Amino acid sequence: MVNFKRNIFIYLLSFLVFNVPVFSKKNSIKIAFWNVENLFDLKDDSLKNDEDFLIGAKKNVTLDSYNLKLDNLSEVINNINADLIGLCEVENYYMFEELSQKLKTVYDIVHYESPDRRGIDVGVLYNKNKVNLIRSSPIKVELPNGNPTRDILYLKFQKDIFSFHLYVNHWPSKYGGAKKTIPLRIAAAQALRSHIDEILTINSDSEIIVIGDLNDEPNDLSVLNHLKASINLSENFKNNDLFNMMMPWHRNPKGSTYTYAGTHMVYDHIILSKGLFDKIGLSYVKNSVGVYDGDKYRQHGGKYDGYPYRFWAGNRILGGYSDHMPIFISIE
Repeated sequence: MVNFKRNIFIYLLSFLVFNVPVFSKKNSIKIAFWNVENLFDLKDDSLKNDEDFLIGAKKNVTLDSYNLKLDNLSEVINNINADLIGLCEVENYYMFEELSQKLKTVYDIVHYESPDRRGIDVGVLYNKNKVNLIRSSPIKVELPNGNPTRDILYLKFQKDIFSFHLYVNHWPSKYGGAKKTIPLRIAAAQALRSHIDEILTINSDSEIIVIGDLNDEPNDLSVLNHLKASINLSENFKNNDLFNMMMPWHRNPKGSTYTYAGTHMVYDHIILSKGLFDKIGLSYVKNSVGVYDGDKYRQHGGKYDGYPYRFWAGNRILGGYSDHMPIFISIE
């Protein structure tokens, strides 16, 4: 009986030793986001304003330029090598499939068709060998002018034994005037904040990551006052529960994510809840936040020096990548 109990004890001890997850930097996951600038298919959808992107139409698309766009995007995504990447300005599920076929990592796709009139949606590619998808759903944004817009994509993932919440965003643009469209982005911020509050009410230490093109900067009203994402990491965690990680790139000519009229801006955001700054569960990896950049991904010389090397300039094909730079972060 003594030997039996001893053998059971050794078995249980060995089970614990060899089956407890090892949390190290090798076990971190990389999360990225990119506005891929109008990734449309070549078929006319009567429910969308996609006519300009058909072969021979206004944007001068050809089969070669279509494939070049996919090749250029896949080059960057392969280089970033994220375990999970949120994308926006993608027309439909088919285009997520087209892009994923050119990627080195085998990704699963999460996409919901949104009511956006242009037909550009958000979605996620994720490596199911690194994270498990628990659930996902679109969050509808009700605009004060009654117009349809992109949904916010909500996802809950599990990493090892820990879960985290992810939101992928593409808020209304400034088309029609920056001041005139402020209420539209405030509406998106309020819809997102309301959903986040539901989670934080249940557990104030929940681990939440907000990524996306918000079409506003970190210190704009929608982000700072309505989403309530602090721009100062040194502020008291008791007074703030969301923190914007992109301030080092704000108005930074050497690392902006978007450039307009010569102004280098951060439109693309990574915002974390305070739960990712403690030592419980998952935490963000220090110094892991960045803008994926390089000489070949920027324009050089002339009026647009330093701008992201975009694929289109109006209706002319430049053959670059996107008018936005990708961003990334790691958690462990």
